[in-house]
Amino acid sequence: MKMIFDVLKHALMITGFVFVMMLIIEYINVQTKGLWQNDLAKSKFKQYFLAAFLGAIPGCLGAFTAVTLFSHRIISFGAVVTTMIATSGDEAFVMLAMFPQKAILLTAIIFVVGIIAGFITDTLFSPKHFETKFAHNEFTIHEEEKCDCIPHNNIFSNFNGTSIPRILILLIISFFLLGTAIGEIGPGSWNWVRITIVITSFVALFIVVTVPEHFLEEHLWQHIVVVHIPKIFLWTFGTLFAVHILLEFIDINTWIASNMFIILAIALLVGIIPESGPHLIFVTLFASGTIPFSILLASSIVQDGHGMIPMLADSKRGFLFVKAVNIIVGAIVGIIGLLVGF
Repeated sequence: MKMIFDVLKHALMITGFVFVMMLIIEYINVQTKGLWQNDLAKSKFKQYFLAAFLGAIPGCLGAFTAVTLFSHRIISFGAVVTTMIATSGDEAFVMLAMFPQKAILLTAIIFVVGIIAGFITDTLFSPKHFETKFAHNEFTIHEEEKCDCIPHNNIFSNFNGTSIPRILILLIISFFLLGTAIGEIGPGSWNWVRITIVITSFVALFIVVTVPEHFLEEHLWQHIVVVHIPKIFLWTFGTLFAVHILLEFIDINTWIASNMFIILAIALLVGIIPESGPHLIFVTLFASGTIPFSILLASSIVQDGHGMIPMLADSKRGFLFVKAVNIIVGAIVGIIGLLVGF
């Protein structure tokens, strides 16, 4: 029972941190929409750099934005490859919560690898048949106009007839903030991790209090709370629990240590799945010291959360082409890493 309770607290800490960070990034994404589109078509280097930056943004929003820019002929197909290599999806939040220094290093590496892979893709291939305008689909890409998200007269005016989603989000963040502040969730003492969580939670509270009802329900409630958070919590809890059981009762460390190339192959294949959760297995195994950094790196290169779902919906060949490039790059990096010993 104690083991389950410990896993539950760990999962709540990770999910809570993911929640407030996704909320803040969603807010910033909408507020700054459109600033990056000028002159992009004239410079491939700017496209690759922007694509890598979008991929490096934790979560799926950057990847969705890159696919949208590609569908409007603003960035190249190689730039999409750059984004999908540079992104770690929602797992970026989890890695920042579990091992922040290694997560930053990993992001820097796949940022550079993504730019190189995107340039090579556009140089060696000319996939014109992928560059037709995407058909309309129901997957939300968030193309609304910039939000006037701070009331001019009274920031508490949104509570005049406030909605249930606003109240529920405030309660979720408040309980997470209180649990972190008293040490029931997250670090047991005041360190930079707890301070960061508290600060970001207060920022999230400010956003929830001030944004208008449409923004809150369409972006924060429907996109984050309803779609993302339940899956993130279930995958996080399930993965932490499963890995804990494996490490506690089965000598999986010995088997993995003797079959690293098999684990690498599994990581590359799992990365094909257009879903955030499966990659958590390798994140958790790395955090426990079971697999080396090179396998986590290869897994991060191949997987892109569900950032490729919009392309999968409209261009199966485009989806498979990006995944094929990612697997090749991930395999090369992973094999070199294992041979070198990192």
